[in-house]
Amino acid sequence: MTEDDTATRIVHGHVKWFDPAKGFGFIVSDEAETDILLHANVLRNYGQNSVADGATITVRVQQSPRGVQAVEVVTVQAPVGGVVPLPEEGSVMTAEQVAALVLEPARVKWFDKAKGFGFANVYGRNDDVFIHVEVLRMSGFADLQAGEAVCLRIIEGKRGRMAVQVASWEAASRGEG
Repeated sequence: MTEDDTATRIVHGHVKWFDPAKGFGFIVSDEAETDILLHANVLRNYGQNSVADGATITVRVQQSPRGVQAVEVVTVQAPVGGVVPLPEEGSVMTAEQVAALVLEPARVKWFDKAKGFGFANVYGRNDDVFIHVEVLRMSGFADLQAGEAVCLRIIEGKRGRMAVQVASWEAASRGEG
């Protein structure tokens, strides 16, 4: 391999699609001639098991014999939306209102993408926190795995505590949540 083969560069783009079951997806960018392969292991190194289609992403890429591949995720931002829908509450919150809430460390109890919801437990508390798939998508995730460590911004809803934002444990510890 030559030095040019191992050279990396930073590229900004958005997630075209990512399938956690297949273990990969693709990023599109005006800065690259072709789609960029995003492997699940690279995403996991960033602290996420999935990423939402349309999420803005900054990655370090490298040319390989199979094409351009992401070798490091630098940042992930949720798809642009402006407001967070609260399906159970019949209302919305602005991004500023959500950002004002405290990030609480939690572990995913279970999440079923087909059903559109799941639950997590905040450390030191016994009650479940409801997570709706739309909140998950707006947070830049496509799916969650049982046992996954995350950070949640939570409100008290009509039927109990519910997440209004999900952040990866690692991103929250870096101050990105």
